[in-house]
Amino acid sequence: MTEHRSHCRHDYLPAAGHDAFLPCYDLLTRVLGFSRVYDALIDQADLADGQRVLEIGCGTGNVITRVQRRHTGVEAIGCDPDPRALARARRKARGLAGIRFDRGYAQELPYADGEFDRVLSSMMWHHLEDGVKPQAAAEIFRVLRPGGMLYLLDVGGPMSADDGRAARRMLRSTHVAGSLGDAIPRLMRSVGFDCTQVDTHRQRLVGRLTYYRAVRSS
Repeated sequence: MTEHRSHCRHDYLPAAGHDAFLPCYDLLTRVLGFSRVYDALIDQADLADGQRVLEIGCGTGNVITRVQRRHTGVEAIGCDPDPRALARARRKARGLAGIRFDRGYAQELPYADGEFDRVLSSMMWHHLEDGVKPQAAAEIFRVLRPGGMLYLLDVGGPMSADDGRAARRMLRSTHVAGSLGDAIPRLMRSVGFDCTQVDTHRQRLVGRLTYYRAVRSS
């Protein structure tokens, strides 16, 4: 996002926070137990053969490649603005059929109306500037077919200082402010979604993770 240009020379925030840290990103997620988190998000999405599934902010492809390995009958697409992360994702997906990666921004998705049955978002929402979050929510609504669903995972939700030292640190972050409390459901409802919290639990690195389901009913 624009406020990070002086540090990253990008108009987006890289998955690992800085290009130099990208080679360590996958190892860090494994050490911190995010494999279980990714599996939980995919389980909630209730995927079935023939569906078209989009992950926005796919980064190095940890979630969407997992989708394709577990559900070979879906068409899986990962979208991210970071070409370095996408290059890693494509290498990770070698040998997998029915998956591709596109460069694009959550607030300007390069897809037609109603193209997808599911949209997934994992630990990406807090990377967006508050000013573009409404645009991103509206774009997700647009590319989902009626009855399609967004499954979103992010730090925040009902996080409080009682969730530990990591939570107290994250509560001071300007990036996380837009994901606290009911901020995500309220925003999703404002663009037409029926949005509910699915689950929430503590996580040692970020304090608390919260899962949401948003349904495009029409």
